[in-house]
Amino acid sequence: MTDGLGFGDAYGATLGRIKGQGGEKARLGMAVLMWISHAERPLKANELCHALAVEIGSPALNVDNIPSIGTVLTCCQGLVVVEKEASAVRLIHFTLQEYLRAHPELLGAAHSTIAEICLSYLNSQEIKALSISPSPDLRDTPFLEYSSLYWGVHAKRDLSDCAKQFALKLFDGYNCHISPKILLEAQEMYWYARDLDNPSLFSGLHCASFFGVVEIVACLVEMEDCDINQMDSRGNTPLHWAAWNGHEGVAKMLLGRDDVNPDKPDNNGRTPLWRAGSEGHEGVAKMLLGRDDVNLDKPDNYGQTPLWRAALSGHEGVVKMLLGREGVDPGKPDNDDRTPLWCAASNGHEGVAKMLLGRDDVNTDKPDDYGQTPLWRAASSGHEGVVKMLLERDDVDPGKPDDYDQTPLWRAVLSGHEGVVKMLLEREHVNLDKPDDYGQTPLWRASLSGHEGVAKMLLGRKDINPDKADNYGRTPLWLAASNGRKEVVKMLLGRNDVNPETPYFNGQTPLSVAAYNGHEGVVKILLGRDDVNPNKSDKVGRTPLFFAAALGREGVVKILLERPDIHPDTPTIIGRTPLYRAAGNGQVGVVKILLGRDDVNPNKLDNDGKTPFDQAIEEGCQGVIALLQPPESAAASLL
Repeated sequence: MTDGLGFGDAYGATLGRIKGQGGEKARLGMAVLMWISHAERPLKANELCHALAVEIGSPALNVDNIPSIGTVLTCCQGLVVVEKEASAVRLIHFTLQEYLRAHPELLGAAHSTIAEICLSYLNSQEIKALSISPSPDLRDTPFLEYSSLYWGVHAKRDLSDCAKQFALKLFDGYNCHISPKILLEAQEMYWYARDLDNPSLFSGLHCASFFGVVEIVACLVEMEDCDINQMDSRGNTPLHWAAWNGHEGVAKMLLGRDDVNPDKPDNNGRTPLWRAGSEGHEGVAKMLLGRDDVNLDKPDNYGQTPLWRAALSGHEGVVKMLLGREGVDPGKPDNDDRTPLWCAASNGHEGVAKMLLGRDDVNTDKPDDYGQTPLWRAASSGHEGVVKMLLERDDVDPGKPDDYDQTPLWRAVLSGHEGVVKMLLEREHVNLDKPDDYGQTPLWRASLSGHEGVAKMLLGRKDINPDKADNYGRTPLWLAASNGRKEVVKMLLGRNDVNPETPYFNGQTPLSVAAYNGHEGVVKILLGRDDVNPNKSDKVGRTPLFFAAALGREGVVKILLERPDIHPDTPTIIGRTPLYRAAGNGQVGVVKILLGRDDVNPNKLDNDGKTPFDQAIEEGCQGVIALLQPPESAAASLL
């Protein structure tokens, strides 16, 4: 759309008015449009105003040149606005951006101009004077971050001779400049920030290679004192940075030098090829693979080879190139015994997995140090395509557990991956009831999490034990009831081989735990069964009503009290009734409900001789005290 969706004439007329202001206003208005339309990210108001104040080539910053944001907006004749929340300056409409891109002649060589402004700012006396350690307060230099992070991006797009000279000037004494520290911190390389508290080894050649500015790299490598293999504080050479960021032009130039070491590892043992493979930069990887002095299978300090990293990130092109070379072991594991196939399966990279499975020298079922196989990993994350490929292999055990006895099926059930569960259930030799180290079966996990579809599939099998408890005695029904999984509860109760009364080790039944957690729907379902005792207590005598009353579950209390066979005044082994516990916990609503019953004794003593009223006083529950206070006490309090 070259006319801004029909707004071309309007935009043209407004630009004419901006230019018609003449002098500084016209210059300022057009400069603002250049910045906003070509910046690498939205600029905040103070960043933009400081950028507009920079005089290209000036050795000093002049604060008197900084315009107010009001002046900026006025000069732009309504084409620019400031977002209140982010304080970012933007064009009035996206169609204006389209219009400006369609008419590049309006703003001239924008990228080279921006590069010159950024570099002039960085070369100013004020910025050079900033210390690296301790880090200075940068609030007075809001344009410093943008200029440090993006001057090279603009220069790579369009480099003028002026910008090139400014960059070379910046690199003179670059190790003492604040700019590289800001640049590396922004890459989330916190370890660089720490190392840069002292003068850095991150040189101008490192920086130019980082940004991929070929012309500047060409100048720097010809200097007498240039060390093309110099390592920065983390062991990265200029070639590392070019490979890392995929700058083919710079990589080609550096590799064309006789004195370059193309296989030099950094402090973590990572070579330029490792970096290119990790990021999927096929062009750079191809150049490095064409060298005789590059170890294609060199692992880093963690045992991760270039192929391992490329497989982890799913870079099919790089993987294909590496697998086509002799000397590359496609099954080479890292220090944790994780293979490239393990990595591809973990992240669902089907194309990479297919290539690796096409090799005869790959162990498709190799577990890592924790016993997790490629299938285990794929099933855990729900990567159906990879799971399907692996299950088609005769050399993959679909039931192989990890070190915690969790099988691929167990892991798929854990996250509710129905497609994977279905595929695994279709395989023979998969034990549906195999528990992990804690006694938790796949159905147990599905019941806990409420994965209804998975639970339905599992319960549709005759060879499953739906009542199998974990090491603590909790059955799938108990877990479903505890977490309010109504539909799963219904499915489980639909089986004839499920005991609805099987208690937890402390004696709590599914009904008790549902009442405890206030799951009214589950309570109703369970009470609809003839084989569920609403008065069944745990090992210390607490009934479902006791739990509901204690926690203030008024809805559950009402449902339980509707039962003709309920015993609302059943005490625990220390003599505390549901009313006693509700009173002590300040559950006013429950106390009112219980006091409305003829079969509840409000003065019943516990084993210590205390009544519900005494307990309410002890706990300071004023609302309950008012309800339970004996008439004579209430009268006395009025005197």
